[in-house]
Amino acid sequence: MEINRSNIKYIEWRTTEDLHEDIVNCISELRFIRDEQQFLEDLIRSYTMDLLGGDLYEKSKEVIGKLSDSRKALTPLQRKLIAHSNNLEVLLDENDVPCEIEDYKEEHYQLMFEVVAYNSRFKKVKRRIFNLIKKIMKDAKLKRLLN
Repeated sequence: MEINRSNIKYIEWRTTEDLHEDIVNCISELRFIRDEQQFLEDLIRSYTMDLLGGDLYEKSKEVIGKLSDSRKALTPLQRKLIAHSNNLEVLLDENDVPCEIEDYKEEHYQLMFEVVAYNSRFKKVKRRIFNLIKKIMKDAKLKRLLN
């Protein structure tokens, strides 16, 4: 994700167009993550028997649980971002409410941190799944070579 700590730090200086772009990028990123999660679940299904056997069972059980938790947390986060995006439209209306933009930017700041944290957790889970599958593939290749 292209949002880094320095961009988040200066949200109070950002224009409404920049805030909208942040939200659109985050929603797009989360949609892509949903596709990645589906791919990972399909990958896990392909290697289910290998993941259940041997010393990988406990590790795979934990990682699959984290993937499931990640999938469950995705929809509420997407809903928050969509609602936040809709609030931006209200912010741009003709009615001036004191502190409206500051409150929106504070909420935006919190949401951006939430998205970055979610993305970081998902990347760790994805890396662990790939490492498990890589180990399974190496073991299978070694067994073929030994036979």
